[in-house]
Amino acid sequence: MQKLKSEGKCLFCGKTFAKAGINRHLNAHLMEKMKTGNLGNSYFVKVEPHRKMDDFPYFLSLWIDGETQMETFDHFLRKIWLDCCHHKSEFRIRETLQEKREHRETLAQLQHKGNFEEYMQAKYEHDGYFEIDMEEKADDFFESGLILDYDYDFGSTTSLTVTVIEEYPVKADSEIVLLSRNEPFKILCKDCGIISATKLCSRRWNFSPFCDVCLKKHIKNCDYCNNCGPFPVVNSPRAGVCGYTGGSIDKERDRVYQM
Repeated sequence: MQKLKSEGKCLFCGKTFAKAGINRHLNAHLMEKMKTGNLGNSYFVKVEPHRKMDDFPYFLSLWIDGETQMETFDHFLRKIWLDCCHHKSEFRIRETLQEKREHRETLAQLQHKGNFEEYMQAKYEHDGYFEIDMEEKADDFFESGLILDYDYDFGSTTSLTVTVIEEYPVKADSEIVLLSRNEPFKILCKDCGIISATKLCSRRWNFSPFCDVCLKKHIKNCDYCNNCGPFPVVNSPRAGVCGYTGGSIDKERDRVYQM
């Protein structure tokens, strides 16, 4: 797998930074907002694919107002990165160490009392996560350091990690502000290794990118692409999955890398 360079442009000044430094830079701009912003609450949030996708360093840097409902956040993620067939999704908050200890104590008490049915129910209903109601607002539980897990589609699942980096005593400029996003990756054709890939083989779990020229040769010998057609290369961790063909937010960056 080729090493992909991940960098993004700052919404405020237009400068480009590597993924490792963009959020530190954006935080400096948001601190300035505290001098002129309206009183309220807002949160600086980063969104990344689950660690299983480390080879693809996609990222979103967002500024979220405290009054924003999780349903609005869910719709944003769908529109910019995910939605193909209106699958179900959910946010989950990870339990704290204290909650984990309390759960173990509850199980031990039920086991000691011989309440086998209650013990088994408590054991298998609790998996270390707590689902978040989509009607809840960011202000209800967001705080610096909070980590959420998000899944879209419980068949061909795309999993994301949401991290609250910082919180501010001012309102955001809108419900969700896209501060930065990774620029399109320089994904080269699997066969020639020279030209930017425009299409992906539709064979599931087989990330095979092709340029337009090499794709014609590939299709002749690929039943998957002959039957379903190839997928477009898009700037999303959902690329090549289910029927995803691209988002409706920030279309300028939802494209193939330009040589």
